[in-house]
Parts: sequence; C-alpha cells; structure tokens
Amino acid sequence: MRLQLALNVRNIEEAVTYYSQLFGVQPHKRRPGYANFAIEKPPLKLVLFENPGASERINHLGVEVFEQEEVEAAFERLDPAGLVESVEHDTICCYATQNKVWSREPQGLRWEWYRITDDAPESVPVTAEGTCCSEVSEPGKACCS
Repeated sequence: MRLQLALNVRNIEEAVTYYSQLFGVQPHKRRPGYANFAIEKPPLKLVLFENPGASERINHLGVEVFEQEEVEAAFERLDPAGLVESVEHDTICCYATQNKVWSREPQGLRWEWYRITDDAPESVPVTAEGTCCSEVSEPGKACCS
C-alpha cells in the first residue's frame, strides 16, 4: 500500500523536472499534460495534472493498494459509515484501468482507494479537454477530479 498525492500544476515540464530532482526518480508514466511517479522511498504515488486554471493545488488524495481484496475491504469499512461517494470497476483513468472506491471528506477533498488492474491499456479515451478519463465530472477539469 502507498499513499497517492495528485496535484494540479501550471506547467507539467517544470513540475516533472522539480519532482524528479526532489525524489531522485524519473516519472513512471508520461502523457501530454500528465505524469506519475511511483516512488519507493517514501512509498508515494505522485500524480501531476497540468491544470493551470485550477483553483486548488490538490486534485485528490488516494491510497493505492495491490490486491482487489483491499479495495473491497475499504468499501466494506466505508459503506456502513455512509462514506462511500461512488464505486468504479474497470474504469480507465490516468492512463490505467482501475477499480476504486471514492469518498469525500467534510470540506470537499476527494479520496480514492484504488487498485490498478492494467497499467497500459490498449485504448485510452481522451476527452475534448485532453484529459484521460472516459468521464470527467466537470468540463476543463483533469482526470479523476
């Protein structure tokens, strides 16, 4: 398991250069306006979305797990407490196929518990706004927002 921090950045190239130097690793995945780092020490999935007009720097937070049972356990723990906002199965987002459970904290910050089932799907839908999700909650917003 590792924490995920998804950030909105003004300039993807500038951000990739900075975070590559900060953590001493190159991105795990690069696409136009998108980068993610799978950092071992500290265990962190850092995701960058080029979204210069974003009102917030934090896009969302997450917990990446490596077994489907861990996604199911998160649902079973969160659902009785009324904390599940949505559940997604085989969703293509962030250039990967994922299963996830979403929750929203009282001040509006979104959290996801997710497992990647295919890190390089053959076909990745790209919206008119250039984002990678098959569905985008608000026009002009980055994937998974």
